[in-house]
Amino acid sequence: MKLALRVLVVVLLLAAVIGLAFYRYPLWFADQHTRFHLWRQGVKSDYIEAGGYRLHYFEAGSADGTPLVLVHGLGARGEDWGAMIPALAAQGFHVYVPDLLGYGRSPKPNVSYSISLQEQTVAAFMQAVHVSRADVGGWSMGGWVAMKLALDHPEMVDRLIVYDSAGLYFPATFGPELFTPSDPAGVRKLIAILTPKPRVIPDFAAEAMVRKLQGNAWVVNRSTASMIGGRDLLDFRLHDISQPMLIVWGAQDELIPLASGEAIHRGVPQSVLDVVEGCGHLAPAECAKPVVEGTVEFLRSQPPMRGGGRTFAAGSF
Repeated sequence: MKLALRVLVVVLLLAAVIGLAFYRYPLWFADQHTRFHLWRQGVKSDYIEAGGYRLHYFEAGSADGTPLVLVHGLGARGEDWGAMIPALAAQGFHVYVPDLLGYGRSPKPNVSYSISLQEQTVAAFMQAVHVSRADVGGWSMGGWVAMKLALDHPEMVDRLIVYDSAGLYFPATFGPELFTPSDPAGVRKLIAILTPKPRVIPDFAAEAMVRKLQGNAWVVNRSTASMIGGRDLLDFRLHDISQPMLIVWGAQDELIPLASGEAIHRGVPQSVLDVVEGCGHLAPAECAKPVVEGTVEFLRSQPPMRGGGRTFAAGSF
């Protein structure tokens, strides 16, 4: 009886400690869940020296699979592709997902964090993993990086995919402070712009997000300052993109409106535009099923798909 009581006390104390830890560090627990899920799906997490830095990356798929490099967006990291990495690997692609310089588990040196720098980072990463040419996809800021790589190093990019991509000028309805909220209200505002169906976030989780976003705010601020400066804008270079190109957009994207996707589509005559109804800026995460299926169909098509567009629902293709 005494032993059972002691065991019960230990269990209750352990539960209390875990509960307090979760209350203080909910994002850490969420990260561990995501990473465990990826590990169970056969996704490898590793580091490699590239461009003078030790970059973190995910890798999945068979050695003879078609190489596919995915580039995340502003304030993001490789884990944000978690819904797509295993699915694309299962379809025969050898998927590489680096954490860009300053993001995720990659280093944060005192540099500009410009689009040009991140383009160089992706090129150096591909060289480091011995991938001389690949299909390349980019999400948001990562789409900008991917398009610039395709323009500056066409020999490295076979087919190009962008998801809710930055890279063109558009009159923003928000300021750069949107991406580095300093209070829970700012976090909720950011999430409401990113998704048409924001979840209710408890105060303790919102406060944890503030701490995390503020911790990396100086990197994000340098990235946004560089983008706003306009030096790397692609408005007048789109016509030089020669690769087969797929443009995927959430119809309800309030961060980068669908009009930007349509402008890219007009600027790249051979591009295909897929619009996902019911989704916002987070289409590759929240609408992964149709996004993956559309991506695979585009990458496998022979001859490559050219021109036109499709509209489909979030839950079907």
